[in-house]
Amino acid sequence: MYKKSPTRASHLLAIASLLALGACATNPPVQEMSDARQAIQAAITAGAEKYADLALTDAQEFLAKAEANLRRKAYNGAKNDAREAKRWAEVAINTAMQASSEEKH
Repeated sequence: MYKKSPTRASHLLAIASLLALGACATNPPVQEMSDARQAIQAAITAGAEKYADLALTDAQEFLAKAEANLRRKAYNGAKNDAREAKRWAEVAINTAMQASSEEKH
């Protein structure tokens, strides 16, 4: 039985289709960016500037990296950096709340 081998054009078409599907599947990380910004604001409100400056700075730096990635449409990088920003902001919140509580006693 004779099988016709795929042509170069069909390979290119398949690759182009996969790239197009991949581009469609990648969306800006709107929720992650919002979560990170809110967490940083909550950290500031909790007193992180006084009690957890290093963690707050890390959160702000990750948010800045996420925003830069967003501008470049590097959405996966933006999502990862936004999640890290939120994580560091949560560390800052917890540290600030604990330090504030200990200071009152």
